[in-house]
Amino acid sequence: MVTHLYLGVIIVAAFAATVANADVKVVCEKDSVKITWRIGAELVPNAIRFFLGSCMPSKLNVLPTGEGDVHFNYKLADCKFKKLMKGKRLIYKNELTYRPQAKKYPPSLIYPIECVYKRPKSWVPTFLQPGSGVSEGQGELVVHMSLLNEQLTGVAKTNVIPLGSFMPIWAAVEQKSHQPLLLLMEECVAATTPELHPGSQVYPIIANKGCLLGSVRGNSVFLPRYHSSALLLYLQSFKFGLGEEVYIHCKLVVWDPADLDETKKTCHYVKDSESWELLDDPLQSSLCSCCDSTCKSRSKRGESHSPSHNSVLGPLIIVEQNPSSEDFGVKD
Repeated sequence: MVTHLYLGVIIVAAFAATVANADVKVVCEKDSVKITWRIGAELVPNAIRFFLGSCMPSKLNVLPTGEGDVHFNYKLADCKFKKLMKGKRLIYKNELTYRPQAKKYPPSLIYPIECVYKRPKSWVPTFLQPGSGVSEGQGELVVHMSLLNEQLTGVAKTNVIPLGSFMPIWAAVEQKSHQPLLLLMEECVAATTPELHPGSQVYPIIANKGCLLGSVRGNSVFLPRYHSSALLLYLQSFKFGLGEEVYIHCKLVVWDPADLDETKKTCHYVKDSESWELLDDPLQSSLCSCCDSTCKSRSKRGESHSPSHNSVLGPLIIVEQNPSSEDFGVKD
């Protein structure tokens, strides 16, 4: 019987940091990692069977005690590190393994490695390509809208969504030669048809000039921006249209990032503080106070024309799952 040992090593690094225990020492540097794994004398003859992801050891030092230090010095772009984005963090994940047998057999030792960095303001995900959304609008601006995978690293490979789970919806406007642009979701609804008609049944998601209703009745939230020209809506799936094809219809507005007001905003409800919060500047969250009533502009410019695009994402299919959706706090 093979024994599996797990030891989590999590490094939070602005530039470099070190965590050590009896067996493993890890240093996460700016774009690389240095790992020293202390192994027993009985394992030294098989040191070549130690791996960091897909990489073999960089060096082995045999100590006077007979024990060995296995060194891995690699770039984070090597060894099949998984790169994830979560809010304001970039996370690189991998595993140290000892495989005394052929690859088809499971490893006998596993050490998860995780390096966590503050996300650079200039960092842009690799999936910034036109996705599965359809847009129509004014001017020369090009807008995209797509459903992302759970890791927020690319376009989702499935459109089947378990009830109560989250649908990461990404929208972006191409900057090109324009001045800095702020992309806003002014209004979003779900419908069971790819086109909206006067009599269409709809499920409101965002209303009142940028207020995320799903953050009040569920756990939906806007994730921190990586750029003003893009927006990530972390939308909890709902019972509307359960088992049918569902389409997300959004009115996307492009605006000046320096001129927010009650009608040009991105707001979600924070349950801990029981108040609405402005995504782009929490200090100006008073702009969101109208989300419980009617949001109207107080400035002449707020009433002026702003480029808008009607985007449709779908079809998506929300399905029941076990355990029941009540475990997720899903509401109609």
